[in-house]
Amino acid sequence: MVKTLAASRPFLWLVLALPGAWILYRWAATPEAYGYGHAIGDSGDWAAWLLLVTLAVTPVRLALRKARVAIWLMRHRRDLGVASFAYAAGHTVIYLVNKAGLRPVLAEAGSPDMLTGWLALALFVPLAATSNDIAVRALKRAWKRLHRLVYPAAVLTFVHWALAAFDPTTAYIHIGILAAIESVRVWLQRR
Repeated sequence: MVKTLAASRPFLWLVLALPGAWILYRWAATPEAYGYGHAIGDSGDWAAWLLLVTLAVTPVRLALRKARVAIWLMRHRRDLGVASFAYAAGHTVIYLVNKAGLRPVLAEAGSPDMLTGWLALALFVPLAATSNDIAVRALKRAWKRLHRLVYPAAVLTFVHWALAAFDPTTAYIHIGILAAIESVRVWLQRR
């Protein structure tokens, strides 16, 4: 029963949705204490963390091959990536709601912090839209080439975080984690 539940895709999506539900609840229940700044920050954090987990799947698979965790991660990599996109989309919606109009959004769109965020989102949209079995079958080899856009999109995501943060220290730490994941991936693929 527990194994079946753990392998269940709906259960995984329930677990992945819990932080989002908590963010929405806290923002609705205590808007003075947990306002825009917390909601935008937490949604962005979850998008970035899930992106790092998604990117770590390949190095884990290459290092551990047939370990259960590697197999589980491979089976659910697209789910993790789509969940990362969902949090990024939520992050964007929170930003748009706060700006309450197109004019303030366009006024900020050219600044480096916002531009990197919008570019990252633009790269993630086709990845999320094609993260399903139908798209994999239809695109064949082109699917893998398309999904390599995750690497520049990830860099843009973390640059956006560093530029937009009041204190970029946490963003720099995550950039280091991203660099480590990618270094290990490249090293294992060449080995």
